[in-house]
Amino acid sequence: MTETSTALRTMISPGRYVQGRGALDSLGSYVAKLGERPLVLADDVVRGLTESTITRSFGDAGLPVVFERFNGVPTAAESRRVAGVLREQGCDVIVGVGGGAPIDTAKAAADDTGLPVASVPTVASTDAPCSALSVVYTEQGAFESYRFYSSNPQLVLVDTLLAAGAPARFLVAGVGDALATWIEARAVEQSNAATMAGGAATRAGRALAKLSWDILWESAIPAVRAVEHGIVTPAVEAVVEANTLLSGLGFESGGLAAAHAVHDGLTAVDHTHGLAHGQKVNIGSITQLILEGRPAREIHDFIEFTTRVGLPTTLTEAGLGDVEDSVLRTVAEAATAPAETIHNLPFPVTVDAVVDALKAVEVTGRAVRAEAGLPEPVAPAH
Repeated sequence: MTETSTALRTMISPGRYVQGRGALDSLGSYVAKLGERPLVLADDVVRGLTESTITRSFGDAGLPVVFERFNGVPTAAESRRVAGVLREQGCDVIVGVGGGAPIDTAKAAADDTGLPVASVPTVASTDAPCSALSVVYTEQGAFESYRFYSSNPQLVLVDTLLAAGAPARFLVAGVGDALATWIEARAVEQSNAATMAGGAATRAGRALAKLSWDILWESAIPAVRAVEHGIVTPAVEAVVEANTLLSGLGFESGGLAAAHAVHDGLTAVDHTHGLAHGQKVNIGSITQLILEGRPAREIHDFIEFTTRVGLPTTLTEAGLGDVEDSVLRTVAEAATAPAETIHNLPFPVTVDAVVDALKAVEVTGRAVRAEAGLPEPVAPAH
């Protein structure tokens, strides 16, 4: 990534953020400010969960309801297809409903057509809903590229009843994604590298990244317990905001480094395709802490905490516990590609260094778990 010692500092954000119990009931009133003929992009499961509420809300706002089925993977071809549907239907706003994949696709289709976009995450699993970028994948689920936009979504609306009603693993994955925000923003501050917003980091961006971190250390474990029982508590509200808004603003205007680059590398091997984005990011966070030579106690505490949250903290849990070195080298080569954010670290990073750090994740993760009396890691079922 490029040095920005003389660059302007910049911060970007969505036009409006709305969060709370039953927020989906008011979606129509907010979307009506953006257009008159919305297209709702969702997969079949999410449509089944939300269609009646969205239809009623749109009806109250005098809006027609047009649903389009999301095909499952946020590829360049899928976003082009959805853009074609927008043109054919004469729609003037797109609403992405679900997880990060349909929302990223909605953002791409909106960019292709010059239309506003609303993000409606039904899970608090990533910080994608707020950002002015999409992650583009291949049909096989491997990371392909980032796609950047001139503006963030005009609306982000999160119904915490939906987030609390989803399986707890989604909230857990969101915690993994969000915890990386401060780890990476801190490194970017040291190197003065460019952020995803296209300039130097602002103090506000870093402060929001740190706030996300602080909230998660305080509230993640009680929030996960609450969501395991489908209930909304103040801890759930705090973690949903940390995972979605604060992490979204923090990563974009604070910067990315090794944690997300290692995530991208992990997508390059089939072994990890069963893991959620935030699960892979957590492996990346530990890898970054090791690469940085952070204090042993800091690494120990992070591994113990994220294990207790329910995140993977060893290669074994990522399906890489007994792989050949060539597999880890494939991960490391992808993570250190020239355009990757790992180069935002304040020191050069080689393929060999990443391979060794990944091996250290396994060794250190097992040692910490044993010392803390936590269960041994279990490889994912195939």
